[in-house]
Amino acid sequence: MKKGLALFFALIAWFAVITQLVLMIENRVADIPETLIRFFSFFTILTNTLVALYFTYLVLPPYKESKWLTKPGTLTAITIYITMVGSVYQIALRHIWQPQGMQLIVDELLHTIIPVLVIIYWFIYEEVKGINYSQILTWAIYPLVYLLFILIRGACSNFYPYPFVNVTEIGLKAALLNSGVLMMVFIGISALFIFVGKLISKR
Repeated sequence: MKKGLALFFALIAWFAVITQLVLMIENRVADIPETLIRFFSFFTILTNTLVALYFTYLVLPPYKESKWLTKPGTLTAITIYITMVGSVYQIALRHIWQPQGMQLIVDELLHTIIPVLVIIYWFIYEEVKGINYSQILTWAIYPLVYLLFILIRGACSNFYPYPFVNVTEIGLKAALLNSGVLMMVFIGISALFIFVGKLISKR
């Protein structure tokens, strides 16, 4: 069942990411190289791609040989990242646009369905006894590097993937403040997952 779920989740994630890429290219406002860079500038895309890669690797025969991918905490980190994707979208981004047709389907997959599926998988299969609060600092590297990347690239290209970090529109101070709030939310969600994991392990 575990491998079957991993395969199912991998297929859904790849479908959503690839279809979103096709839709973005079809409706591009820049040339293809710039469109590709912008595509991979979205935390949503990067994280859903990470989810797709993780579950794809789990269905490959030699996956147990990777201590990093199968050690306690890796699945938790990925689950936290995709939970951030869903949470930020529902709270801060859902109201700013109204996708239609296939874009609506992909949008719900990327921001709602896949996050929920990954959380369910985490609840069932993560070795919660092996996760601890000290891992949060390591888990935070990915979102910190991402924020640094989009701020630097935005300063060079004037393209910011999200309105709450758009320095051109809201200023550097507000963008940094919003980034700080997001990191606090990340730490809070991380601590919540660890707390829940410890409750599960006690049972």
